[in-house]
Amino acid sequence: MKTLYLMRHGKSAWDDPSLDDHDRPLAPRGRKAARLVGHELKDRGARIGLVLCSTARRAADTADRLLEVMDAPDIPVERERGLYLCGAGVLLERLRDAPDSASSLMLVAHNPDLHDLARDLTGSGDERHRAALAEKFPTGACAVILFEAARWADLDSGAGRLADFILPRKLS
Repeated sequence: MKTLYLMRHGKSAWDDPSLDDHDRPLAPRGRKAARLVGHELKDRGARIGLVLCSTARRAADTADRLLEVMDAPDIPVERERGLYLCGAGVLLERLRDAPDSASSLMLVAHNPDLHDLARDLTGSGDERHRAALAEKFPTGACAVILFEAARWADLDSGAGRLADFILPRKLS
């Protein structure tokens, strides 16, 4: 069985119009959301084997804050420019290339790619979570999807079960 955590970066700041989109930092609300979700995952006993993260500053800062709160400094983090606004298909291919030694992965990325990927992979699960996910994938949210697969290469459309959809606004 494989567990996939799809984490959308926290709310970003728009204070400095001279910054490139890739370089925008987290807003205070985004920093708070990353901490809240990190605490929630820690309280639920989440075990993450590998983090794949966009190099965009808001995504990297989200991953850093979340892992800090989880007290998980040993989890390997791979920051990849290719995960920045690349499309759901590219995200799926990257997940399929993940090492099978990691039974669980976290992908920290952006919308609309992450939302499209989550909807594509999820074929079953709690109806309330599925309805919320179908509507939107808010900043700072984390979808937890379970797969009856031994290899990441076997991820396929509709094969995942949405076990949880953690929304920061429901945690505060």
